[in-house]
Amino acid sequence: MKKIIVLTSGGDAPGMNAAIRAVVRSAHYYGIQSFGSQLGFQGLVDKNLIPLQPESVANCIQHGGTILKAERCLPFYEKSTRDECRKFLKQMEIDGIVVIGGNGSFRGGALLEQEGGPPAIGIPGTIDNDIPGTDYTIGFDTARNTALDAIDRIRDTASSHNRHFLVEVMGRTSGFLAVDVGIAGGAEVIIIPEFETPITAIAQKLTSPKRPKSSSIIVVAEADHPGWSMQLGKELSELTKLNFRVCILGHTQRGGTPTLIDRKIASQMGFMAVTALRDGISSKMVAMNRDQMTLEPFPDVDAPARTVIDRNLLELNEVLCL
Repeated sequence: MKKIIVLTSGGDAPGMNAAIRAVVRSAHYYGIQSFGSQLGFQGLVDKNLIPLQPESVANCIQHGGTILKAERCLPFYEKSTRDECRKFLKQMEIDGIVVIGGNGSFRGGALLEQEGGPPAIGIPGTIDNDIPGTDYTIGFDTARNTALDAIDRIRDTASSHNRHFLVEVMGRTSGFLAVDVGIAGGAEVIIIPEFETPITAIAQKLTSPKRPKSSSIIVVAEADHPGWSMQLGKELSELTKLNFRVCILGHTQRGGTPTLIDRKIASQMGFMAVTALRDGISSKMVAMNRDQMTLEPFPDVDAPARTVIDRNLLELNEVLCL
């Protein structure tokens, strides 16, 4: 193992820079030359690789986003494009590739290896925390803290003016983010795609004579329909005769300074990715399960996103937000 590539693909997530830094410096420690592929797999298509030294990743650990840039590379879905990329990688004498991203990114690395390309190891990075095979993905902790900070600020206004707010957070197919920030933010209701929440039940809770709410926070996962909380707010206003304001946090959750947890886990995963390649291990994803770092097979490309929400957490929120 003399040369490896590291790339970030798909949506950016806080902590990706810490993972890049760990890959580059771990590789250098073991005498391996690192290269960065700009804009994910697009860098392979464009033959745009940059050599990375330990100083190349200095002072990046505290920054969100990714110094290598990230993009969804549609041409890479074509086998002819991947064939050209493999030829280029063989000319460069690349011995391994570290892919930081989500399911789609892992699929690209796996296909490249299966078709004769270099061995690939994945590092899960997405704020949705929805990759099968791992309990944690880089960026999740920062995103939930960013969303929680916004909810705390919104509640100040809600309480001051007796207003009701729907706060929409990210979570395309899963409600991990919504559940965590909802409980920590004292939300009256948490709405996620995994469990149906009848709008009549929400209205009844907010207008219950036992404890009528003069202000409230409802946390809503976007559920692959960004902005759908606007319609939900209109329907709730009609049912309850209360005035609902909607705040869609959107991409603010992706950026920002990574938390300690994301920096630490990203650093551990970056180191483990390099050591796995050195040990001849590939077609695996570095994962965290039960607080332990493990190596798991790349997720099945046809498998749905991880959506195993602990229903006890929703029941807990019901009890605490009476």
